[in-house]
Amino acid sequence: MKPEDSARARDKVLFYLKTKGPQTAAQLAKRLGVTPMAVRQHLYTLEQTALVGYTDERKHVGRPSRVWRLTPQSAAMFPDNHSELAVGIINAVRTAFGDSGLARLVGERTRTQLARYRERIDAELPLEKKVAALAVLRRDEGYMAEWRKDEQGLWLIENNCPICAAASACSGLCDGELRLFTELLGRVEIAREEHIISGARRCAYRITEA
Repeated sequence: MKPEDSARARDKVLFYLKTKGPQTAAQLAKRLGVTPMAVRQHLYTLEQTALVGYTDERKHVGRPSRVWRLTPQSAAMFPDNHSELAVGIINAVRTAFGDSGLARLVGERTRTQLARYRERIDAELPLEKKVAALAVLRRDEGYMAEWRKDEQGLWLIENNCPICAAASACSGLCDGELRLFTELLGRVEIAREEHIISGARRCAYRITEA
């Protein structure tokens, strides 16, 4: 395999671990359409660069399963919109204008986002189509977003947070996104069931009609 082909294959491994969560080599091989041995070679290379790690999970019967997952160092491989600059601005605003000034800044950001999203998503669409359109917008912004529907309702899944550093410095950004989604989608109830800032591997929002 050419070096560039190997690099692309490793990128795909990272992508699936990011979007689908921890997996075995066999599960990754099935997604990639290659042999488990080929995937293991890529995983061992990624392990050497500290981008992935594993745990051996015992089952009731048979040998333990080696489950691979991303490490915190892998965050640098995914979109992050100028984190150092964003955190610097947040700290500067907090110092100059206090928490109330920072809250006004976040509110203005939310209003601007809402206006931009409303230009792209028809308010008359059914809720399911709105959520699907929202997932596309968020994916374009680097959130690696997807949506699905199950017996619990509709879900917006964001497998990456391109503003993670800024959101860690200012929790109001995450609160603003909840308000953004609620106002955009209309008469809904939204519960954030998973949160990257709290240590989860993704943000997951359960959406039901009010």
